[in-house]
Amino acid sequence: MTTAALGTQQGIGTSPQRPDGTLKVTGEFAFSSDLWADRMLWGATLRSPHPRARIVRVDITGAVATTGVHAVLTAADVPGAKRYGLEDRDQPVLAIDQVRYAGEPVAIVAADHPETARRACAAIVVEYEPLPPITDPVAAIDSADTVHDRGNLLRHVPIRKGDQSVTAPVVVTGEYEVGMQDQAFLGPESGLAIPAEDGGVDLFIATQWLHGDLDQVADCLGLPASKVRLSLAGVGGAFGGREDVSMQVHACMLALHTGRPVKMVYSREESFHGHVHRHPARMWYEHGADTDGRLVYVKARIVLDGGAYASTSKAVVANATTLGVGPYTVDNVLVDGYAVYTNNPPCGAMRGFGAVQACFAYESQMDKLAAALGMDPVDVRTRNAIAPGDTMPTGQVVRGPAPVADLLDRVRAAPQPPDRGGDLRELPGGVANTTHGEGVRRGVGYGVGIKNVGFSEGFDDYSTARVRLEVVGGEPAAVVHTAAAEVGQGLVTVQAQIVRTELGVDQVTVATADTTIGSAGSSSASRQTYVTGGAVKAACAAVRRELGRRIGRDDFALQGGKLVTGEGELIADLADVLGDVPVEETVEWRHRPTTPLDPLTGQGDAHVQYAFAAHRATVDVDVELGLVRVVEIVTAQDVGRALHPQSVRGQIAGGTAQGLGLAVMEEIQVDGGLIRNPSFTDYLIPTILDVPPMRIDVLELGDPDAPYGLRGVGEPPTISSTPAIVAAIRAATGLALNRVPVRPEHLTGT
Repeated sequence: MTTAALGTQQGIGTSPQRPDGTLKVTGEFAFSSDLWADRMLWGATLRSPHPRARIVRVDITGAVATTGVHAVLTAADVPGAKRYGLEDRDQPVLAIDQVRYAGEPVAIVAADHPETARRACAAIVVEYEPLPPITDPVAAIDSADTVHDRGNLLRHVPIRKGDQSVTAPVVVTGEYEVGMQDQAFLGPESGLAIPAEDGGVDLFIATQWLHGDLDQVADCLGLPASKVRLSLAGVGGAFGGREDVSMQVHACMLALHTGRPVKMVYSREESFHGHVHRHPARMWYEHGADTDGRLVYVKARIVLDGGAYASTSKAVVANATTLGVGPYTVDNVLVDGYAVYTNNPPCGAMRGFGAVQACFAYESQMDKLAAALGMDPVDVRTRNAIAPGDTMPTGQVVRGPAPVADLLDRVRAAPQPPDRGGDLRELPGGVANTTHGEGVRRGVGYGVGIKNVGFSEGFDDYSTARVRLEVVGGEPAAVVHTAAAEVGQGLVTVQAQIVRTELGVDQVTVATADTTIGSAGSSSASRQTYVTGGAVKAACAAVRRELGRRIGRDDFALQGGKLVTGEGELIADLADVLGDVPVEETVEWRHRPTTPLDPLTGQGDAHVQYAFAAHRATVDVDVELGLVRVVEIVTAQDVGRALHPQSVRGQIAGGTAQGLGLAVMEEIQVDGGLIRNPSFTDYLIPTILDVPPMRIDVLELGDPDAPYGLRGVGEPPTISSTPAIVAAIRAATGLALNRVPVRPEHLTGT
C-alpha cells in the first residue's frame, strides 16, 4: 500500500499551542485537587512517627466518636490483598503489625470536613514499641538485622566484560555520594473515589500509570478489574513520583465503606512522606587508562538506598549498573550494583532513574583522569566516546546514531558568556549584597551522559491506541483514545499531531485517558512519545487501510479532508467515503524486544534505545562565602526527530534545571530515618532567579528503529547537567567535591 497523508499546518515537526497551556497559565485548569462531587467526604491518613516500630495496639474509639466522622479504617478492614507494589507486593495498604519508615500509613479516616478528618486522625491512639532503625545501606547489605524477613538485599546486578585482571599505567579512584532528591512536583497527591451502583468504584486520580494502579487497587479491594475504573485527573507534575500508588486504595476503601464519594488531598508535608524519592547513592570507582587517555578498564561498586519498600529499586539499580560506565567504549568492565532495604523513606523512580547517580560518579572520574594525564577534559571524553556499532558493558551493540563526540564538541565550541559586570545581580548572593566580587572565581565544566529509553530487560513494553475517523458537522474529524498519562510533557498535543499528519484532518480530539482502553504503560522512561506515539501511528495506518478497502485502491494520499492521487488529483471527499459508517481501529504496538540480563555476567540486550546529552556549565563561586551562581549552561542533545520542537526545548530546559537543583540545592535531609525538611521552605528547588540563560542545540539524527526516527527526550538533560555544574565549581575552587548537592560548607571548610 502506498497511502500517505500530506499533513496539516499542525502536524509533526510543528509547535501548535498546547490545549492545556492557556488554562494552566490563567489558573483555570482543573487539577485533581479541584475535583468535587455531591455528598463528598474528605479522607485523611494517620502516619507513623517512627522509622521502625512494632504496633502494640490501635485504639480508634476517640476517632469514631468524633462528630462528622463516617469511617475509621485500619489494616483489618482491607478487603482484598493486604500489600501492593509495582514490582514486589511488599508494601502494606495500612501497617499490619509494624511500621518500617516514618510516615507509613497506619489508619485512614473519612469525615464531612477535611479538618474534622485530621482531628479524628489525631484522636487515634497507637501504642508503638520503637526499634533501632536500619539507616546505613552499606552496612545493611550483610546485616543480620533485617527490614524484611527475606533480608536487606533487594537486588545485586553484576556486570562482567573482558579481562577482570587487566592493569593500566594510569589509574584514578574516587568515592562519590548523591543525596536524596525529591521530585518536587507542584501539585501534591490527590484524587476522588466514587462508589458505583455495580458494587465497584470509579477513581479519578493524578497518576503516571493508570493500568499499573488498576492492577494493584483491584487486588487490594478484592474486586475484579472490571469493577474498578480509573480516569486520569489533571496532573500537577510527576517526574517519577506518581508511578507508585499513594492514596488510591485508601480513597477507594473509604468510598466503598461509606457509600459516598471520598476526596483525598495531601498537604505539602504529607506529600514528602507519601511518595518515593530519588535513591541516595554511595559509589566507589576505579578507572584505568593508557598514557594516551584511552580507557583500559572500569571497576565500580554502586549502592542505592531503596528505603523501606521495593518500589522500582530493582529496575533503578539495573539502570545505574548497566549505564554505570557512561557513554564510553571500554573493553574491560567490572561493576556491581546493589539495591538495599533500609528504614529510610522509600525510594523509586525519578527523572533519570539510576543513570543520574552513576553519571555524577563516572563524569567526576573522567575529570580526574584528564587531570592525571594533563589532558583537556573534553578531549579525554571524545577519545573514548561510544559510537554506532560499539558494545556497551552488557555486550549490547549500540544501534543508530550515537553522537557523543559531536555533542561534546558542540558545547565546547559555543561562545563563552561575557565576564561579569558590576551589577550585583550578576554576583553570587545577588541583591543581598553579600559580596562585591573580592572572592569570586569563575569555572567551566563539562558533562555527558547516557540514558536508556523505554522499559528494559524483557519487559513486555507496549501501548494501546484507538483512532476513530468520522464525519462531524459535515467535516471529517478524528478521535484518539489511549490510557497514556499526560503529566505536563505535552503528550496530548503530540497524539493529535500524529493523527493530523497520518490522516490529513485538522479536527482531532484526544479523549480522556482511562482504563476502558488497553494499557499504555507508564509515563516514565522517556517512553510515551516512542511507544504511545507508535501505537497512534499504527492505529492511523489501520484506518488508512480500511479507507483503501472502501475505495478499492491503495495508492492514495490524504490531504485536507480529501483522498487524492500521488499527483494531487481528487479521488473522493473523505466525508463521502466515511458516510454514516465511521472507521475505528484499535492497535497494540510494541517496540523491538529486549532480553533479561544474565544474572552472573550482566550480559544481554537489555535496552530498547539509548539517548545522549552533553552540557557545559559556567559558574561564579565566592570561595570565601561558599555561594554559587550558575552563569550559563550550554547543552546539546540528539532527539532523533523533534515532533513538537518547542516542547522538546522545554523538556531539555526543564530537565537541566532539575539537574541544577541536585547539583547545588536539593536534598531531603534524613536523620535517623526521619525527614527533617518536608517543606518548600526548607527543601529548596530552583526558581527563575537560579536558572541561568541556556543555549540549547537540538540535533535530529533519526533512529531507524523508532517511529519518525524519534528519540526519548525528557531524562538525558537531568543526567549530565549535574556533573557539568559540579565540574565547573571544582574548576573555580580547586576542591574535590565528591558529593552532591554541593553545600556552602563544602566550599569554605566550615
